Amino acid sequence: MTGPNRAAPEERFEVLVDDILGVPGVTPPRSGRGFGRSALRVDNKIFAMLVRGHLVLKLPRPRVDALVAAGEGIRFDANKGTPMKEWLSLDPASALPWHPLALEALEFVRGAV
Repeated sequence: MTGPNRAAPEERFEVLVDDILGVPGVTPPRSGRGFGRSALRVDNKIFAMLVRGHLVLKLPRPRVDALVAAGEGIRFDANKGTPMKEWLSLDPASALPWHPLALEALEFVRGAV
């Protein structure tokens, strides 16, 4: 089977980055090491990143709860042993399109105080 959901996660994320970079305030992933090196940011706040082959998104807690309950992913854990309530690690097998989810995350983070 072909299509965007069959491409490697790194390729899908690269396409996502290219698609979203034109949005005002969005900056591309930074080079280097450490947390957030593969992150898309809006106004210097992370809203989406690729971590160990998973798209990770910052979304409202109720939205994360619903996506987890639907089996679309799990709460993201930054290797600290505690899942983060507003971060979703999307299951690579999920059929959900990345672009709308990333835009949803962008708008959530942009609106955060």
